[in-house]
Amino acid sequence: MQISPDLLFTIAGFPITNTVVTTLVTDVILITLVLIVGKSVALKPSKVQNIIEAVSDYFREITESIAGERASFIYPWVLSFFLFIVISNLAAQIPGFESIRFHTSSSGHHGVALFRAATSDLNLTLALAVTSVVATHCLSVKHTGIKSYVTRFITFKMFPIFLFVGILEFVNELAKFISFSFRLFGNIFAGEKVMATMYSLCPFGLPLPFIGLELMVALIQAIVFAMLTMAFMHIMTDKSH
Repeated sequence: MQISPDLLFTIAGFPITNTVVTTLVTDVILITLVLIVGKSVALKPSKVQNIIEAVSDYFREITESIAGERASFIYPWVLSFFLFIVISNLAAQIPGFESIRFHTSSSGHHGVALFRAATSDLNLTLALAVTSVVATHCLSVKHTGIKSYVTRFITFKMFPIFLFVGILEFVNELAKFISFSFRLFGNIFAGEKVMATMYSLCPFGLPLPFIGLELMVALIQAIVFAMLTMAFMHIMTDKSH
């Protein structure tokens, strides 16, 4: 398994890789889930509704306990990141997920995998990181004001100490792009490599404990990304900082 995803075909010059296909499938699952739950909400909830409500309430309660009234605009981002990442990660653990082959002019006799864990593509995890960081700064400007936002990074009070602290804050914000993207990508890609090795050694029995481990990693990484986003949004939208 190589680091870069496999190219399947292009549309108007835009490359469609197996991770792009998995991303689109994840989007379809999310949209379908929202439509189904939205139309079937009942006072006597079904099992699916119970699960969705439990997940939703869990993240709302945590966000409210930390961000207070600001949870109203932070919580949707937290839940959205979690659902997208966890569905993408869990889908990759379905047996035979990468066994469906797609043949291209340069793929050889065995073809290439039609599906691959979307978060094992650094392009996607970097896109998620950029979305999280940019959204955090936009919310900061909106809810604290441009003056308060700018003084987080540029201030001449107690010069030059606070100016140096502001520079460190700026560097820290840039580092989030790396930490967010590489943490998620590294864990999922490493897991994919391990699973590929286990299946190649013995496809029956041997991969089972590793599947359990990867399911745990898939869930934990989704929670970590969502919680870090929530924490950073809380900090950046707090006027007292």
